[in-house]
Amino acid sequence: MKRFMKYLSAALAIILLISCSEEKRKKALLPNISGKAGEVVVVIDKNYWEGAVGNTLRDTLACDCPFLPQREPLYTLVNVIPSGFTNIFQLHRNIIVINISNTVKEPGVVFRNDVWAAPQCVIYVNAIDSDSAVMLIQENGSKIAAMLEQAERDRVIRNAKKYEELKLAPVVTEMVGGSPHFPSGYQLKKKTDDFIWITYDTQFTQQSILIYKYPTEEGVEMMDPENLLRANEEILKQNVPGMFENTYMTISPIIKPSVKYMRYKGHEFAEIRGLWEVHNDFMGGPFVAHAFYSPDGKEIIVMEAFVYAPKYDKRHYLRQVESVLYSFEWAKTEE
Repeated sequence: MKRFMKYLSAALAIILLISCSEEKRKKALLPNISGKAGEVVVVIDKNYWEGAVGNTLRDTLACDCPFLPQREPLYTLVNVIPSGFTNIFQLHRNIIVINISNTVKEPGVVFRNDVWAAPQCVIYVNAIDSDSAVMLIQENGSKIAAMLEQAERDRVIRNAKKYEELKLAPVVTEMVGGSPHFPSGYQLKKKTDDFIWITYDTQFTQQSILIYKYPTEEGVEMMDPENLLRANEEILKQNVPGMFENTYMTISPIIKPSVKYMRYKGHEFAEIRGLWEVHNDFMGGPFVAHAFYSPDGKEIIVMEAFVYAPKYDKRHYLRQVESVLYSFEWAKTEE
């Protein structure tokens, strides 16, 4: 019996290995995705798109993107009727298929990756009627948005790792013990013992990441929103000057920043979102920061991404640079 179980385990392991290899081979043969970042193809009949189902989808995914200086939708939705969902649309990066029919046997929302192309996000909403579809979208709206956000983020991180500016990670790791993966084109702009400024500049845009640390204080709740924002203001004033005398980067009072406590792949941090501006000047834009404890708990480490793009919409630029924050990894230590 023991020998039989041993052979059975070995056979199952071989089958699993073959299955995984076959799955990898199939994905390797898929074409690359098409479409713009932040764009979602919605496959749905016109009458449903113009009715309650379409309105619910727009309320969920085309609502205003938060903490931007002007109105921009969270995602750009492109309607395609089922008969028009041909090969050209099947290659799109993000697809939502709305299937409403009284023949649907298992109503629900189904998430899939790499159905027609790679790396692709496909979401199916299967419902027996319009009211059921509305309810499914409402109940699963946060999951749908999170799935799309994760897909967009993973694509940026994948490209960052593939085309990484390798000279930057050692600089950051030396100061804080870990580093994000910076895409090609990012450059070191400023470095001190406890502050680093890394940026990607074009003629009309700037995407920057500030990395800094400061010591914890005994008896003080360092992750309290007021303490995080106070420290942020002080460090920006000291390290990010404006173009003219007595100008410096600060948090804009136009919109109160938000602070949320999050966990991502085992990494716990406080997420800060808001608008920045330059004191005594007219520059500004959106920012997002991740604040977390050092492994020994003696320091707070902050990675802050901000965008300056006065001529352009900023959703895409912020999503790109925010994704870099999510690529942070602690340096591997030798056993």
